[in-house]
Amino acid sequence: MMSSDEPGTTPFHSAQASFSKFQRQYQQTLDRWTPHVLQRWLATFCLLALFMLRIVLSQGPKFDPSLEDDLLADEIEEGGDQSVPVLPSQRDDEFRPFVRRLPEWQFWLSATRATVVSLFCTVSEVFDVPVYWPILVVYFCVLFALTMRRQIQHMIKYKYIPFDIGRKARYDFGS
Repeated sequence: MMSSDEPGTTPFHSAQASFSKFQRQYQQTLDRWTPHVLQRWLATFCLLALFMLRIVLSQGPKFDPSLEDDLLADEIEEGGDQSVPVLPSQRDDEFRPFVRRLPEWQFWLSATRATVVSLFCTVSEVFDVPVYWPILVVYFCVLFALTMRRQIQHMIKYKYIPFDIGRKARYDFGS
């Protein structure tokens, strides 16, 4: 006769065993996909295309007609298309090679997970909730503040101000 103290007899232990088995299988699948870079990215782009097709067919994104006027005005203000790269003009402006901080594997895995979750959320009726747009703006601001908190603290620590509002221009005409 088995006592209830033995491992594997409680529902918690069986659920934990099932979860660890699922984790092992998931990791084995990821390990098999690791060397196939092109196939992984093609699959991710197919998932992304499927997600975009889902959004278009469900008539999700609504186009704001005033946005086109704003974009055109911004392009005119910037002086048109700036497709010609500018060469460095000072010694400190010299070319510095790109240093990769995010490995390709982690980027692919995050992009694929985000696409799959997004696709699931658009298909599920649970997440189809009408929302008043100012709430979304506040939600965006809160998320931005939470995710940028570390960068903003770093800027404050080193007294970096990314804008110069109110700075007085000083001109010395040799007097």
